[in-house]
Amino acid sequence: MGVPVRDALDSAVIAIAASGSTSPRLDAELLLASALGVDRAALIVDPRREVTGPAVRTFQDLVRRRSVGHEPVAYLLGSRGFRYIDLAVDPRVLVPRPETELLVDVALALPHGARVLDVGTGSGAIALALKAERPDLEVTASDVSAAALEVARANAARLELDVALVEADLLDGLGAAWDAILSNPPYVAERDRSTLPPDVVGHEPGGALFAGADGLDVLRRLIPAAALTAATLLALEVGAGQALDVAALVGAAGFTQTEVLRDLAGIERVVAGRR
Repeated sequence: MGVPVRDALDSAVIAIAASGSTSPRLDAELLLASALGVDRAALIVDPRREVTGPAVRTFQDLVRRRSVGHEPVAYLLGSRGFRYIDLAVDPRVLVPRPETELLVDVALALPHGARVLDVGTGSGAIALALKAERPDLEVTASDVSAAALEVARANAARLELDVALVEADLLDGLGAAWDAILSNPPYVAERDRSTLPPDVVGHEPGGALFAGADGLDVLRRLIPAAALTAATLLALEVGAGQALDVAALVGAAGFTQTEVLRDLAGIERVVAGRR
């Protein structure tokens, strides 16, 4: 005997919600769809479908890991959608987030053949999404983490996207011949560590999250370095409440035309400087 999809989901939603997830229904549906090997839409179309055999145990294990272990759904599934591509992700890299897509939006207006550098690429999300939508651009992606670059290289190979991937600490050794520099750098303040959800602070790489007492340590290094290149565009993702300070740093570095973009939650999320 199996368990109807509806009942399986209801039980999972209760357990996942109790763990503090802000999207327990979505989490449960994604995990059950994975356990059954079907698209999430199939669960909605046929809620009376039964979950049987190995799928029951697989789903129970996934729910336990999500609700008790607080593992991110993207790591449990091994993938995350970002704009028009799907990226393999695991604990070596941050889970790509919708707000980061704003950096791609900014770069879509670059002239034909522009040379773009994505600093701190992680899974390769920004660089690969941009290359997929603007194949004419010359895109390079860097990261200080060799482990993260392994993930990015695998994504680039699977998606068959020609993006150069290099190991570097910010712009060290990468030269000055860039038309645009994009980055989603670490920007969480150490003092805010305790406020992060357990699935983030407990599983995502801390080196890609935290940047000193006020969260701006990495940006204070990156912005002046970017100013020494030929880049006429510098676009940076920032944390809530940081946009004003970052815009001042960007302007002082010579990118005097600054723009702040809000994400879907209304948070000032991307600072773009031009010169």
